Amino acid sequence: MKEFIISDTKVETAILIGLITPYQDERKTNEYLDELDFLASTAGAVVVKRFTQRIDRPHPVTYVGSGKLVEIGAYIEERKDSDEEIGMVIFDDELSAKQLRNIEKELKVKILDRTSLILDIFAMRAQTAHAKVQVELAQYKYMLPRLQRLWTHLERQGGGSGSGKGGSVGLRGPGETQLEMDRRIILGRMSLLKEQLQQIDRQKATQRKNRGRLIRVALVGYTNVGKSTLMNLLAKSEVFAENKLFATLDTTVRKVIIENLPFLLSDTVGFIRKLPTDLVESFKSTLDEVREADLLLHVVDISHPDFEEQIEVVNKTLADLNCGDKPMMVIFNKVDAYKNVPKDEDDLTPKTRENLTLDELKSTWMAKLADNCLFISARERTNIDNLKDVIYKRVCELHVQKYPYNDFLYQTYDEQNF
Repeated sequence: MKEFIISDTKVETAILIGLITPYQDERKTNEYLDELDFLASTAGAVVVKRFTQRIDRPHPVTYVGSGKLVEIGAYIEERKDSDEEIGMVIFDDELSAKQLRNIEKELKVKILDRTSLILDIFAMRAQTAHAKVQVELAQYKYMLPRLQRLWTHLERQGGGSGSGKGGSVGLRGPGETQLEMDRRIILGRMSLLKEQLQQIDRQKATQRKNRGRLIRVALVGYTNVGKSTLMNLLAKSEVFAENKLFATLDTTVRKVIIENLPFLLSDTVGFIRKLPTDLVESFKSTLDEVREADLLLHVVDISHPDFEEQIEVVNKTLADLNCGDKPMMVIFNKVDAYKNVPKDEDDLTPKTRENLTLDELKSTWMAKLADNCLFISARERTNIDNLKDVIYKRVCELHVQKYPYNDFLYQTYDEQNF
């Protein structure tokens, strides 16, 4: 498939575009653009400028309105043929085919939206055949309704029906346009990819059945909250961990033994705001480990200024996967990086989230979680022994419930006086 987004071999300069609406204030827009900046950096781009537009709702033709689009175009034109030449413009929301065409016609540079950027990162990160198939399927789903703008001569082979890499595609019919031909090729390729996914899913389901009578624990959470670092700490493994978004795509499963109790621990792909629907659909099979888990460990980056919304995003995604009622613990990670801004003594206004110390924060709504939450630092190994003790207790309880006739674990459970 043709690369139609960002090349991972060339650093390009970019500008970001976001909207301030009645439903998304300036602070929220800036937070979203910060995340979009991180996404662009992960994909290999350098952001040099941001534009925001106050508008009731995205303009159906130009997203930001014609006046703002002219302003953005003037900025790009000023830097043309210079060291600061703009290579792409990235929009914080998914753009329609009509918006893409009009924006690209006006700005005359590469246009991306949040969805295409995330898809590109996933394509760069995919290592296994499973992940590559899922990403390619999501890319085609994104491309199909935008095919007229993304029109390209896809690879094809001649011959009769069934020939070629893209599935059962016949010869070009009388009067058929190139666009229609490309559409048929994509649909054929998507059909083949879906068959491959079903086959891989069957193989993985068989593997899960052969894992024996072990409790399954899954790490879930927003992207870049430290799940892989925690996985490495608990499982003494070497799962790839990096301070970039979506460092982990493929679900990794390890056998963990705490004291004399074995269980399975899985590290899953991180969630994110405005996660493309097509990507969620394509990666549902990867998230089977979450659906089949007996216990979820929801890892949260407590040092992130917007961690509460990240919690909501993860909970909503879990609900979409019908996993909202599973036993779950919240693990507040990165306590070593938590910072607050002390209030001036003369300031009589109520304290805000940014002014609270960590102890004060713990006494808010988090206190209601009681034993269902822990505060740790995976990097500094803070409170890890306590975390292991709590996991051990929970796994013992779940094992007795799920496998009541396992005498060994009954004995283990009783000896610990839980």
